[in-house]
Amino acid sequence: MTELNGIFPVIPTMFKADLSLDLDAQKKVIYFALEAGAHGVVFPGVASEYNFLSPAERGELIALVAEEVNGRVPIVGGASAPSVEEVIAAGKQALEHGIQHLMIMAPSNLGDDLEKHEAFFSAISDALPGTDIILQNAPSPIGAGLNAEKIIALARGNESITYIKEETLPSGPAITAVQQAKIPHLKAIFGGGGARYMIDELNRGALGVMPAVELTDIHVALYKSYIEGEVSRARELYRITLPLLVSQAIYRMRLTKYVLKQRGIADALAVRAPLVEFDELNRTDIDQMINDLTPHFTL
Repeated sequence: MTELNGIFPVIPTMFKADLSLDLDAQKKVIYFALEAGAHGVVFPGVASEYNFLSPAERGELIALVAEEVNGRVPIVGGASAPSVEEVIAAGKQALEHGIQHLMIMAPSNLGDDLEKHEAFFSAISDALPGTDIILQNAPSPIGAGLNAEKIIALARGNESITYIKEETLPSGPAITAVQQAKIPHLKAIFGGGGARYMIDELNRGALGVMPAVELTDIHVALYKSYIEGEVSRARELYRITLPLLVSQAIYRMRLTKYVLKQRGIADALAVRAPLVEFDELNRTDIDQMINDLTPHFTL
């Protein structure tokens, strides 16, 4: 099975104004990610509003992603859900399309009870043998926000957990702790958090990042500069992305879709998640941030 590293953007779910699926816009965003040089893609993740999709919609969209990617890069199938049964169902949808890397969040409803998380992931790995699980550790209230000690214990005790996506804050010390634990079957650690902490995560041994999609071309250039030893160039690209990514931490998928529209990639602004709206001054400020980044876009 292909080992994962690099920039793996999370593909958002694109909706029409009536909140039905916009499959044309969906294809445009996937095409953009591939053309921007993504090393792989993730769908559906938190940034895909996965918890606002029906099982049928998840299945339809995973099929579309698999068809559009067509084997060009690895796909990480998001299979997060609060119950074992829902995770297994989502995992089987991904497996039907040849997707064997599954990202599964340590769910918030289990709190920080390590034994419950161990039982949760054990049941999943037993039901879905041969899959590589990316354990997503997201902060509360989105995820359980487990501390590094518990993440290490959980990963060490389940050989299906071969990757970790660490998103608790600060993510850096947790990544260092997991690296130092030297778990034999662990292939890589990924950063998340919208790539807001990307340089620190790479410095600590993360082999990639799973950010939102709207700056994929810049994130790919940043990663390439870093691994080629052009650290000053990587830091410059990192610095110029931060104003927009700070705003993204507030507006989340709403900002992602707005930037995609302003970049001429896809015009589908609707979100199902209950997110804060822009006002006119916000929009003007965000437009200026996009304008500042325009010289660094490759598409």
